[in-house]
Amino acid sequence: MSVVCQLSPGWLVDHLSFINKINYQVHQHHEPCCSKSEPTSSVYLDSLHMDSVSSFGSSATFTASDSTIKLENDDGGNCEMFIQKYVFRSELFDVTIPYITSAIHKECQQSNEKEDLMNGVKNEISISTVGKKRKRCVVFNQGEVDAMEYHTKIRELILDGSSQLIQEGFKSGFLHPLSEKRDKCREPITLPLDTCNLSELCEMAKHLPSLNEMELLTLQLMEDDVSVTEQDLFSRVVENNSSFTKTITVMGQKYLLPPKSSFLLSDISCMHPLLNCGKTYDVIVIDPPWQNKSVKRSKRYSYLSPLQIKQIPIPKLAAPDCLVITWVTNRQKHLRFVKEELYPSWSVELVAEWHWVKITNSGEFVFPLDSPHKKPYEGLVLGRVREKAALPLRKADVKVLPIPDHKLIVSVPCALHSHKPPLAEVLKDYVKPEGQYLELFARNLQPGWTSWGNEVLKFQHVDYFIVLESRS
Repeated sequence: MSVVCQLSPGWLVDHLSFINKINYQVHQHHEPCCSKSEPTSSVYLDSLHMDSVSSFGSSATFTASDSTIKLENDDGGNCEMFIQKYVFRSELFDVTIPYITSAIHKECQQSNEKEDLMNGVKNEISISTVGKKRKRCVVFNQGEVDAMEYHTKIRELILDGSSQLIQEGFKSGFLHPLSEKRDKCREPITLPLDTCNLSELCEMAKHLPSLNEMELLTLQLMEDDVSVTEQDLFSRVVENNSSFTKTITVMGQKYLLPPKSSFLLSDISCMHPLLNCGKTYDVIVIDPPWQNKSVKRSKRYSYLSPLQIKQIPIPKLAAPDCLVITWVTNRQKHLRFVKEELYPSWSVELVAEWHWVKITNSGEFVFPLDSPHKKPYEGLVLGRVREKAALPLRKADVKVLPIPDHKLIVSVPCALHSHKPPLAEVLKDYVKPEGQYLELFARNLQPGWTSWGNEVLKFQHVDYFIVLESRS
C-alpha cells in the first residue's frame, strides 16, 4: 500500500513502495534447454501478424522478452526457467536533508517576514534585505507579487496539513528523526546515462513511412519472444496485457513494461494512434512541459507554449464525467491559464485545487516553506468534463464521493527530475472502479494505465532498478 496514512488534510504517500509493489518479475527461458526452434519474428495483432523488418538495420531492432512461464519445449522436454525480480533503486528516494537548509536561507528571512505586508500592494514592492556588505533594494515584478500573495493564501493549509501527516509518518515508522550529526559527505547519486534519447527517436520516427490508419491499431506483446520494428513502436499503442513484466529493448537499451500497461511513444504531433484506438478515459492526468526561464535557457528539456497545450485533444479522449488532473508549477501565470483558459476550452469544469508537498525522510520541507525562490510544493488542478454529461455514464449506478476542494499529497520526492508521485490510490474514492486511465506527458508506466509521451519509457530503464533475486 503506497498510502502510509490518510487524514482529513490528505495523504502521506510512499512513492517507492508503490513502484516496488508492481510485479517487476521477469521470466526468461534458458536457451540451451528450450526448444531448438528460433523465436518467431512476427508481431501478433488481434489474431493477425506481420513480418518485422527493421529499416534502421539490425542494430535498431526492438525486441520484447516474454515474462510467462513455459515448462515444456516443443519437443515435450523440460525447459529451465530463469526468473529475475527487479526493485527500484531506493537511493533515488534517499532525501535525508533539505535541498536548501535553513542556514543558507537565513539571509532571506527578513524579506520573507515582510510578505504579510502585501495587502494593498498592486504593482511593485521594494524590500530592503540585509546583504553581507551593504543594503540592497529588491524590486519584485508583478508575477512575483502574485506568487507571494498566493503563498500567503495557502500557507497555513500547507503547514498545518503537512504537520499532521508528518506526525503520523513518525508514528508509523515511515519517517525517522534526523540525527544531530548530518551526513554532509554522502556520495552523490550516479544516474544512468541517457544513451537512448527517446525524444530524438520520436523525431526520427516522423521520417518513417506512414502506416494505413485503418490497419491494426495496437501492438500486443504476446507469449513468445517477438521482434518489433521501429515503425510498429512509434505508430501503434503497445500493450502488455499479461500478468507479468516484459522487457523491451530500444536501440540497445532495455526497459521494463509492467503488467497490464500500455503506452504510445511519440510527440504531440503524432498522437493519432492514441485517438484511432477509439478508447475514452475516465481519468486523464496531464503533466505539461511548462515554459519557464530556466527551461528556455537549458537545452535538456523541451517545452510547449500555452497554445500548443490547448491543442491537446482532451475532448476526444475524455469519457463522460472524466476527471482531468493537470500538474501546474508555482507560476501564477500557468495556474490562471489552466483555470481561466485551458479548462474552459476543453469544456472542463474546475472542481478543486490540491497540492503535492515534498519532504525529506526526516519530515522537513525540501525547501524552506517561505523561500521566495523555490517552494516545497506544486499544484494539481482538478476538473470534470461536463459537455458529455447528457450521455449515459459508465456504471451510472456506482456512487463516487465528491472531490474535496483542497487536499495534500505529502511524499518524499524522487531524485529523478519530474518523477511525480502516483495518484491511483488517492483517487480511488473519487472515480468509478475499473475505469480507464490515461497519463499524458508520462515518463513511466503503471499497471492499468495507458501512458503517452516522447519520453514515456524513461524511468522504466533497467538502470533505475536493481535485481533483488535471480533463480532458476
